[in-house]
Amino acid sequence: MDDLAAATAPQTRKPRIAVVFGGRSSEHAVSCSTAGSVLQAIDTDRYDVVPVGITHEGRWVLESGDPERLAITSADKLPEVDGSRAPVALANDSRGSELVVHEPSEVPRTLGEVDVVFPLLHGPWGEDGTLQGLLEMAGVRYVGAGVLASAVGMDKHYMKVVFQAHGLPVLPYTVITPRGWEADRSACHESVDSLGYPVFVKPCRGGSSIGISKVHDASELDAAVAEARRHDPKVLVETAAEGGREIECGVIEGFGSNPPDTSVVAEITIGGGHEFYDFAAKYLPEEHTRLDVPADVPEQVAAEVRDLSARAFDALSCEGLARVDFFLLPDDRLVINEINTMPGFTPSSMFPRMWAATGLDYPALVDRLVQLALHRDTGLR
Repeated sequence: MDDLAAATAPQTRKPRIAVVFGGRSSEHAVSCSTAGSVLQAIDTDRYDVVPVGITHEGRWVLESGDPERLAITSADKLPEVDGSRAPVALANDSRGSELVVHEPSEVPRTLGEVDVVFPLLHGPWGEDGTLQGLLEMAGVRYVGAGVLASAVGMDKHYMKVVFQAHGLPVLPYTVITPRGWEADRSACHESVDSLGYPVFVKPCRGGSSIGISKVHDASELDAAVAEARRHDPKVLVETAAEGGREIECGVIEGFGSNPPDTSVVAEITIGGGHEFYDFAAKYLPEEHTRLDVPADVPEQVAAEVRDLSARAFDALSCEGLARVDFFLLPDDRLVINEINTMPGFTPSSMFPRMWAATGLDYPALVDRLVQLALHRDTGLR
């Protein structure tokens, strides 16, 4: 090949994947743990992987991506993004989007064009459509749900509104807004009382069971609302599914015009004396929470869970992945608890375990999500 041909020949390289994690929400540590697992599993022979951490304050830094440092080992020592590392920015021009590192007292250097962002952020300022909007504006492909689906999936109030509009079953609920709580607290109490006790009080736009309380009677309500409002000024209160079994199902977008795929159905059985599936029961191994994959439920129940999961995925116009959580009530009715558009993603998390039992192991699951993103169009879809 002559010099001119060599200069004009197309350059081939591995797709560059920016794994983004951490963030400003109270689920920062969970995001770090998820990222550590993905960084360990992603195929570096096929992809050029760049770990990008977002600090509690919102600074983007070039992280080390050490899976051991990012793991949750105890409630007293949670992982976090190292804010002392070199700042990094996503720069956009006519050639595409690049990651640029700004070392102190040095000329900025580029890490090259980014083909896909894998946003492993949980909670507000990451899972709620805010980061997705930034990436859409930059024309960058990314893993997971788009702006609308992410925002609606994060806000439990509007999630229920959309599900009800599509004929999907949800638990009775009421919403306490900041203005309503300050202007007429007695009306808020009356609205909750009408549900009947016990109820669950939750931050409306949170996850990982952070800030959630089970309220047994009206005397406990104010304290529970105050705890939820520490994480979100908007609060959701819903009827407790007493005696209900916690059932989950994973969903992955189909390629092209194919419908979404659903995983085997799984069940969570809480140990350690917990009243509900709180943060410790979810993430600390010594709490002895049991995850049964597949769940021991009749085939017709499993089929209904999978059908409702796919319908919930489509109702929100989800992309990429989601986990749909249900209660199987004592009278055999199913109700949707919530949809999670970026579920926990450690190998011990329910979403990867359900897909492993379905025949898609952890590395293959990560690869499929990256491939879905690589084949996605940018702009309106």
